[in-house]
Amino acid sequence: MLNWLKSHITGGGLTAYITHSDCLQHNMGVGHPECPERLIAIKDQLMASQIFDSLQEIDAPQVSEQQLARVHPPHYVEYIEACAPSVGTFRVDPDTAMNPGTLPAALRAAGAVVKAVDMVMNKEAPNAFCAIRPPGHHAESDKAMGFCFFNNIAVGIAHALSQYRLERVAVVDFDVHHGNGTEEIFHDDPRVMMVSIFQHPFYPYSGDNPMGSNMHHVPMKAGSGSREFREAVEYLWLPQLREFQPQMIFISAGFDAHREDDMGSLGLVEADYEWVTRQLMMVAAECCEGRIVSALEGGYDLSSLARSVAAHVKVLSDG
Repeated sequence: MLNWLKSHITGGGLTAYITHSDCLQHNMGVGHPECPERLIAIKDQLMASQIFDSLQEIDAPQVSEQQLARVHPPHYVEYIEACAPSVGTFRVDPDTAMNPGTLPAALRAAGAVVKAVDMVMNKEAPNAFCAIRPPGHHAESDKAMGFCFFNNIAVGIAHALSQYRLERVAVVDFDVHHGNGTEEIFHDDPRVMMVSIFQHPFYPYSGDNPMGSNMHHVPMKAGSGSREFREAVEYLWLPQLREFQPQMIFISAGFDAHREDDMGSLGLVEADYEWVTRQLMMVAAECCEGRIVSALEGGYDLSSLARSVAAHVKVLSDG
């Protein structure tokens, strides 16, 4: 009854929560931080916080060859397919490995963002969160790295530009690591603006010299926290976004800048993720009928990841 009421009152349905059980089958080995338990912890927290009942859970489709090809050349996709092992693991770089479940998971992860775009553009959902793995923002057009194989958010952006003829989209990245792949793919595309924060100097040791005038990055020193983050958002991100007037906002939602996450050395907390999501919701309401597609990137401490995603998704679902 609650879901029916909200759907009819808002006219835009419920926030889409797009995921797939295939994303749990990708496993890079015992002790690897990018583990299947991440998605389990997120869903458990959403259910415990009574947020899950206010979402539409949607199965992610597999991305199509055509949708992938807008971002990744065929030779690269063929390489990833050829690397997929039938047993055991295959390492594409020192910390990025494939097991038999990786390719299906990667195809679902990219497909989730495409599905999110379709649902939001067709008004089947006001916004969407993609609970997916492997993550994507380090994947360049022809290079897997940093736990990433296909650039999920980039595939979704390219779909929005091609399928819906959007002229301006923005991508917001608050992962502790710079989204080098997203920048490499879109740095010469005036239809796409990127704003980001990330710890620097830190993996992947890029982003401090933007590759294009459409790239707006705020490198942060280790130990930076809520104040520095909120100043970056308030004084750089929000003015740039409002000037650009995006027709859709994409979020590379990494939660490893949380102070409890040992993967980085920034000091964000759940309240920061709640606050920034609210700011982005206001910009989206002003510029693009509230259209937001958010996709999970990093976040490796299970407790802080789950709490932070819950804070983020609650704001999305509250409208």
